[in-house]
Amino acid sequence: MLDLIETEKNFILPHIRQGKTAVDFTMGNGHDTLWLSRHMGKDGKVYAFDIQEKAIESTRKLLETEGAPNNYTLILASHHTVRDYVKEKICVGMFNLGYLPGGDKSLTTKRDTTLAAIEAALELLDADGALLIAVYPGHAEGAVEGRLINDTLSRLDRKEFCVSKLQIVNSPTSPFFFLVEKK
Repeated sequence: MLDLIETEKNFILPHIRQGKTAVDFTMGNGHDTLWLSRHMGKDGKVYAFDIQEKAIESTRKLLETEGAPNNYTLILASHHTVRDYVKEKICVGMFNLGYLPGGDKSLTTKRDTTLAAIEAALELLDADGALLIAVYPGHAEGAVEGRLINDTLSRLDRKEFCVSKLQIVNSPTSPFFFLVEKK
């Protein structure tokens, strides 16, 4: 059976440019941050955002334990503040929305800050860059967040962005993702 969370990374691999900049907009327990750190190379940069100190701690521990290149900056702030920290263009960005695995399920990403973060990410995205946005519609905020993201991305200019959506059709509460590629 298709594992969307692992499959999604294959879609952004062609957009990764070693030595350039990537952003993990929702660091969580750090698995995407680690993956990006390894793929960006020692000369690349990875910025990772989360609002929970627990996420910073678990990510830092994972990166150190796994011997990740020292090319990352962990930021205790909401993803919608990305422009306060990232000044250069990015080749890839990852959003893994919802709540911190193993954490407080009442603390989830919120539609307003997520939409603002996506808007900022689109502005920061370099030519031939890509954003990956994983949505978890199995909880109320995630369902609304997913619909609003779909509406927002569907209005992007087709001449500038190609937006794809991968979803398991016969499982409406399963995670799905958007791939946004800049031409």
